[in-house]
Amino acid sequence: MKNDIEIAELKAENEFLKQQNQWLLAQLKLSNKRNFGASSEKLNADISAQLSLFNEAEQENDGENEPDIKDVKAYRRRKAGQVGIGKLPEDLPVEIIEHSLPGEDQFCPDCGEALHVMGRETREELKLVPAKAVILRHETLTYSCRHCERRSEYVPMVKAKTPEPVIKKSFASPEAVAHIAYEKFVMGSPLYRQQQDWERKGIPLSRQTMSNWLIKASADWLQPIYDRLKKQLISAEVLHADETTVQVLREDGRHAENKSYMWLYRTGADANNHIVLYDYQPGRSGDYARDFLKGFKGYLHTDGLKGYHCKLPEDIIVVGCWAHVRRNFNDALMTLPKNVRKKSQAAEALLRLGEIYKLEEEFRKFPEDNNFKARFEARKEHVKPLIDAFYEWCSLQTTMPGSPFKEAVTYCLNQKPWLDKFLLDGRLEIDNNRAERSIKPFVIGRKNWLFSNTPNGAHSSAILYSIIETAKENKVNPFDYLTFVFRNAPNWDIHNHPEVIDKLLPWNFTPNAAY
Repeated sequence: MKNDIEIAELKAENEFLKQQNQWLLAQLKLSNKRNFGASSEKLNADISAQLSLFNEAEQENDGENEPDIKDVKAYRRRKAGQVGIGKLPEDLPVEIIEHSLPGEDQFCPDCGEALHVMGRETREELKLVPAKAVILRHETLTYSCRHCERRSEYVPMVKAKTPEPVIKKSFASPEAVAHIAYEKFVMGSPLYRQQQDWERKGIPLSRQTMSNWLIKASADWLQPIYDRLKKQLISAEVLHADETTVQVLREDGRHAENKSYMWLYRTGADANNHIVLYDYQPGRSGDYARDFLKGFKGYLHTDGLKGYHCKLPEDIIVVGCWAHVRRNFNDALMTLPKNVRKKSQAAEALLRLGEIYKLEEEFRKFPEDNNFKARFEARKEHVKPLIDAFYEWCSLQTTMPGSPFKEAVTYCLNQKPWLDKFLLDGRLEIDNNRAERSIKPFVIGRKNWLFSNTPNGAHSSAILYSIIETAKENKVNPFDYLTFVFRNAPNWDIHNHPEVIDKLLPWNFTPNAAY
């Protein structure tokens, strides 16, 4: 009897170790895929070919109703190595270089008479002029009256008006601060690299000075714009949210290794003026989202973070993300040997999800009038049955505990209350990719500058990223826009006259706006 018990215990232990080994192998494959594999989640050709299994219309096509074949006009293929001819902007300044014969050669080689110009061949090149520094010396003139100087005891003096600087008692110009911000937050060039570049130009501009400029300019001139944008963001009815880690080295009461977070909130597809706002916080609790979104009522697209579901008030309807569902099944597929992937449960899940996404792609082409009512009706008729069938299919799957596929199925079924919410309104989207695309510039920049030194610097970065990304979303050149703000905000007294802040919002800026 004792031997039977020991054998049963050994079998149970062996089964546990087998499952643990399979789980560890799956995690290793996922880690290698994320570190060294392609990030695309598109299905490969072999699996995509099975889509016909879930499309009865294609499967039962007997060939009698063949699609029309259109003729395609012939075209000439560019030779290998040949550079394509692009069209240069017409508003660029033109520098003309005329190539003429020397004076002694402007005579006919046959009769010796003078030649005249009979034609002109033109070739255009794009000339790039590296950035150069120029000192702007503001000389303010003071005037007095000669007549009063001779005849009066009092001599009036009148001083010309001088524009206010972007940073008082500093040699920073609007263009310089805008350039530093553009290089770091758009091009991903850390301040230490910019310092090296300035030194090569013979200008001793330290990264500490540049950092101080960015923090001061953000606090004085960009913070009021940020606050105004936040008010408009809260008044929207559809928003997206996401968050990612950021390291802050010097924060009271915390170690440098502790994770802090940069939260992102942005408008949805229905917005006339798109707004993207970052918010630095020391943690990932849903309390931070609740506090930031105070006063907001409507739909909020998020990932599956529990804080969104527990901490937000009832008048915020959380909408789940199907891209995370698809990503989990894609990860499960990547852990399988290649020879079994095509017929696996994960492949079938991806094919079913592919049908849903294919419909969503078509619905994006619908007109946006009447609050996307056409998309709402189309989803109710075509997408909802597929989603219901997918849930039922997931509930019937038998999986090994702890396997990536089991985790993917569990995540999908647990998130069902929020995943279904996008069907409530045509303005909503099937996933939260809009927020993920907006937070990506920060993630890319973080790979270059790695960390923030202080919370003050992280907060300044959040403001600068917000202003820059909002400008980009509204098709505004970030450098031109920042220069416009830093030149005008100090002279428009925005702190005492907040109504003029609207004139500084990105959608009110034009490339030819007067400074």
